[in-house]
Amino acid sequence: MSRSPSFSVKSELSPKLDPESLQQWVVAFCIIRFDLEQGQLIEECYPPGCLTQDEELEVAFSSFPDSVSQHQNRSSIHDCIFFFRFRRRGSSQIDASSTEMAEIDKKLTPKSPDVKVLRRSKSNNDSNDSRYMYGYVFNRQRHDERLKRGGEQKSVVILSHSPYSSVFRPLLQIMGPLYFDIGRKALEHIAAYVSMWPSPVPGKLMELPIGNAALKVNLPPAHSLPSENGMLFEESASSMAPFLPNNQSVPQGLFHDSDLFGIFRGLLLQLWVLWELLLIGEPMLIIAPTPPQCSEAVAGLVSLVAPLLCSVDFRPYFTIHDPEFAHLNSLQEGDTFPPMILGVTNLFFLKSLRNMPHVISVGSPAPNTNRLPLATRSSTGRISSRPEGFGFQQLSLKKFSPSNLLNAVKLRRDGPLCLMTEHKEAIWSTYSATTKPDTSILNRLIDAGMSPRVEESMSVVNNEILRRHFLELTTNFLAPFGPYFRTRTPSEGSSPFVDPPPLIPFNADEFLGSLSARGPGKFVSKRMRSNWLDLYRRFLEGPNFTPWFQRRRAVAEQEQHRLWRQARMKTDIQQLISKMSELEIVDSFNAIERHILEETQLDQSGRASTDSGATCQKLMGDLQAVFNVLPKDMQQLLLFNPQRAALLKGAPEHTKLPGRPLIQVGVVLSTSPR
Repeated sequence: MSRSPSFSVKSELSPKLDPESLQQWVVAFCIIRFDLEQGQLIEECYPPGCLTQDEELEVAFSSFPDSVSQHQNRSSIHDCIFFFRFRRRGSSQIDASSTEMAEIDKKLTPKSPDVKVLRRSKSNNDSNDSRYMYGYVFNRQRHDERLKRGGEQKSVVILSHSPYSSVFRPLLQIMGPLYFDIGRKALEHIAAYVSMWPSPVPGKLMELPIGNAALKVNLPPAHSLPSENGMLFEESASSMAPFLPNNQSVPQGLFHDSDLFGIFRGLLLQLWVLWELLLIGEPMLIIAPTPPQCSEAVAGLVSLVAPLLCSVDFRPYFTIHDPEFAHLNSLQEGDTFPPMILGVTNLFFLKSLRNMPHVISVGSPAPNTNRLPLATRSSTGRISSRPEGFGFQQLSLKKFSPSNLLNAVKLRRDGPLCLMTEHKEAIWSTYSATTKPDTSILNRLIDAGMSPRVEESMSVVNNEILRRHFLELTTNFLAPFGPYFRTRTPSEGSSPFVDPPPLIPFNADEFLGSLSARGPGKFVSKRMRSNWLDLYRRFLEGPNFTPWFQRRRAVAEQEQHRLWRQARMKTDIQQLISKMSELEIVDSFNAIERHILEETQLDQSGRASTDSGATCQKLMGDLQAVFNVLPKDMQQLLLFNPQRAALLKGAPEHTKLPGRPLIQVGVVLSTSPR
């Protein structure tokens, strides 16, 4: 684990907690202890009252490694960081009955008076407003032969609605050790500092002060974040897939900081299979020896499909205590698994979910050991200038040698249950991939041998190579959908006051027929087999397509609305109506009036843009100008509407147009019938 930034607590300088601002980043901070007699116990939840009783139970069970999953580590203190995700059901407000139960439980626990014993409540609130919550865990196991069973363990947990791993991992590196140094005070101080952070800005580099340190982090972009309860981050057309971004340093999806190379190091040839499985939303079981490894693998897998919005339900660390396990366990042979990625460490899942179609085994029981050097070094000890670190020849020999072929056949025949006796990195799946592994990418990867410091920097380089390739692959795969997001601006000489044309309608059969005729483009066709159209068909039928496509359409429509609104602000109304017929002028009057009402409604609802006032003024002036050139009988007819009359009364008058009679509105208003 990398060294955590220094942090000192000075109570007199500690800021005050702002609960509302804290909620923008964090729901709660929890301290959970594993008690040998009572199980998982929540010692602290700060701020209190943020979770329901069922949520407390779910968080507690997800915050510790499975005992059967841990390798024997007899060091005095063992720290690890991982994260989990669970579905949050119903309201976060704890009802009276659950509060009373908690108080009763406190009284019935003489050994731990400040600890709530967790029991799942009988009522099950399956609200449709369910959202996901992320738990980021700093787990400490302390081995001491003097203690019962030779040790104890405790977890510090940050709960958030946001998948900001780039923020909460380094924050845990500060907060975890600090809590074990000074106790509860650490929660209060960290919470106060977090509440002073500015609001999250997706896709931006942010500097977040924490005591005498600062976290410099890139947040994932808005287009990769799920919209919950109808709330959407502001998105721009520049972030809209399927176009490659200009700035490669800006993250294009979730978990851009995951160690893709490190966790899938033994399965690099299979990354293209995994990319396809996630693209089409196939259910996958990822098994690893430890929670940090399985959560890292799930995060890395999700990051493969950037910039696609991942709508598959992914669980970085899933346990048998999750409420959804009962449903998954009840599925019979022939039943369809829901589109989920489950990261697990408990080998029991191999039996209980034996019908899971795709099983991926990653990681090593003893991290950072048994890794063979993959790069050939020159006699000087440096990496040779030719990037042969992961040469395809080495991979070919490893893949196709007779002994390895026999081992692969045996591995397939034995199935995932062979992991019960020995952990191996492997994939069990009957899926036949369309995409071919890109050997030129594999050839660029380098290995630094056994030096941890150099190895970490090389992993950064390799991750960048892999992530850039899969970003390019996903972007080019999505490119044929580009015309359906294409916006249009008013043509020269046309009126920007009419409604913009609708986006091109989408029909799946027509799309596939057209794509079959013209092909997917050089980049994709070069890397895929002849059945590439089947991959598009499965993508259209999978869980990722519709949410992504609808989100992209909404952003495109929003962008088109912005462009036409901008064109109205720049239009010279005098010049425009001088070329119009009387009927077109009347249509323009109605259109401008409608746009004014829309701006007014946005203003009243609090959703108006910063330039809404200037836009209204411009439109009011344009409305008056159009009104002034209408025939007198038409003006009087329009003024029968009191709302319209009041609207015109407040509009500034415009000068007379050449060749058009100027009607004085003030006179008309005074003589207009009531």
